[in-house]
Amino acid sequence: MMRMLVTGANRGIGRAIAAQAVARGWQVWALTRGGDVPKGATALHADVTDRAALAAAAARISALDVLINNAGISGPTTCHTPDLPGDALMEVFHVNTVAPLLVAQAFLPALRAAGRGRILNISSQMSAMDYRKSDQPAYRASKAALNKLMQCLATDLEPHGIPVVLIDPGWVRTDMGGSEALLDATEVANGILDTATSLSIAQTGRFLTWAGKDRTF
Repeated sequence: MMRMLVTGANRGIGRAIAAQAVARGWQVWALTRGGDVPKGATALHADVTDRAALAAAAARISALDVLINNAGISGPTTCHTPDLPGDALMEVFHVNTVAPLLVAQAFLPALRAAGRGRILNISSQMSAMDYRKSDQPAYRASKAALNKLMQCLATDLEPHGIPVVLIDPGWVRTDMGGSEALLDATEVANGILDTATSLSIAQTGRFLTWAGKDRTF
C-alpha cells in the first residue's frame, strides 16, 4: 500500500489528490490548517509555515512513500509589480516557496524510512520564463523560486535515492482557478498520482506536467 501525505488537502487540487488516493486504496494523511478532509484520509492539522507544528505532525508518521507539497496562496491578484506591497510579496513567498522546504525537511526521515520516498511539488505554468505576463506577480515569482529551490533539493537528495520534481497542474477548475478553467480537478489529481507512482530517480529535478511529461522551466 502506498503511503502519502498531501498539504492543503481541504480544498482544490489537494483535496482531489487526497480523495483519489483514498479511492486507490492508499493510506493518506491530509495536512491542513483546518477544515474537513476527504473521507478515508487521516487529518493532520498544522500551518505549513510553523516548524514546531510540522515536527509534531511528522512524529505521527513512521514511513512515507509520497509527499505532495500542494498548499499555497495566490496573494494580491489585482495589482501589478509597480504597486506590489513588499509585505504581501513576503507572505506569498513564505507560504509558496519556503514552506514546501520546511515540510520536506520535517518529513524527510519518514521518506527515508520508506526506502522509496519521493517528493512532488505543485508549481504553476505561471512560473515559466516563456510565459511573460505581469498579473499576480507575487504568485508567479514565488512559484519560479519554488522551482529552483526544489531543483536544489533534488540534487542534494539524489544520492539518497529520493526523487524531487515540480508539477505544473495546468489551469484547473477550483476556487483558485475559477469555473472557466480548462481542466477537471479529478482528472489532474489522477494524473499526478500516476506520476507519483511511476516516478524514478532518473527524473529528479525535472519540471513535469500533471500528466508526467517534461515541461520547460
